[in-house]
Amino acid sequence: MSKNITNEDLELLDELGVEPEASQAGGLSPREQRIIAGFEEIMRFFEENGNLPRHGEGRDIFERLYAVRLDSIRQSAECLSLLEGYDKHGLLNATPQETSATRLREEPDDEKLLAELGVDTAADVTRLVHVRSHEEIKAAEEVAKRDRCPDFDRFQPLFEKVQAELKTGLRQTLKYQDNAEVDAGDLFILDGQKILVADMGEPFINDYGRPDRRLRVVYDNGTESDLLVRSLQRALNKDKVSRRIVTPDLGPLFCAEAGEGDLSTGHIYVLRSLSENEFIAENRSVIHKIGVTGGDIKNRVSNAKKDPTFLLANVEIVASYQLANINRKKIESLLHGFFASARLDLELKDRFGIAVEPREWFLVPLPVVEETIQKLIEGTIGDFQYDPKAAQILPARK
Repeated sequence: MSKNITNEDLELLDELGVEPEASQAGGLSPREQRIIAGFEEIMRFFEENGNLPRHGEGRDIFERLYAVRLDSIRQSAECLSLLEGYDKHGLLNATPQETSATRLREEPDDEKLLAELGVDTAADVTRLVHVRSHEEIKAAEEVAKRDRCPDFDRFQPLFEKVQAELKTGLRQTLKYQDNAEVDAGDLFILDGQKILVADMGEPFINDYGRPDRRLRVVYDNGTESDLLVRSLQRALNKDKVSRRIVTPDLGPLFCAEAGEGDLSTGHIYVLRSLSENEFIAENRSVIHKIGVTGGDIKNRVSNAKKDPTFLLANVEIVASYQLANINRKKIESLLHGFFASARLDLELKDRFGIAVEPREWFLVPLPVVEETIQKLIEGTIGDFQYDPKAAQILPARK
């Protein structure tokens, strides 16, 4: 017994990337949609050039292809009946420039013309398997159409911040999952460009009976477009290296003590140098080393006086936080990236006279470090940035 296809069925098939063979919205089968799409390409040619497509070896191969197709459509009662309501320019009944008999003697058939383009397909005009559906054509045109973003100065700092956070590990990229959800504020990498979904319009049902929404999509090159959700999803699906940009979901990373079932994976430690270096001594209260270790902190710093990593001086431990079930290196990279603008620029010579530049020391007051750790615990650190001039954590610019 046949089953009517519901909107829920269409949604499920669309998520699976399956085109239903039964009639779709408006009672059109996939084959009928392809015929209409092929005829719309002929109409676009007519609108752009002011004449019907013509045969002849000296003409563009696409014009010749459209001419062959128009002749075939005119000879098909099925096509004429289907396309009658779409023929706004009267192309189906227009007097052809050349007779079909002349065309058959001089022009290769549809299949041979397509072979010149490297397309392997049958010439049956009712199949048109090389012609994209009308929905696919509209999606591709939307993605290609962009305008200058008039208020890009609002978005440029965000793109710069995202780029910096990708380098430090504060943000990560994940492979875009086919037809995955798109929301306002989402960031993606599409065709090598970072894009932001800046705004979403109200939901509506499109011409194919599917839910959709109009988006404002801003690109990192200062352009924007008003894509539909499904057009953006198609573009992300098509780009095999598209990525979703995310802030790592840190979850409950810290604890005073490892609970039952937790795997202790080390500690974050905050150190203060006891160096007699003039600059360090003058700024001792705001110069801190932030690091992560999988072992005992006291053992880690026991040989500090001989280690350039510790400024060749003894240190005191001023704070520590236990980690459970978390990648230590990612947390360390995240913290170092957050405070990168306040990294201590200092060169020392080790005991062999070799110049070294320690990279894990920052001009950051201890209360600010503690506040940052708290935001890590809460999972909100991505909403903030460190201002070295004010020595404060401030809301991130958006």
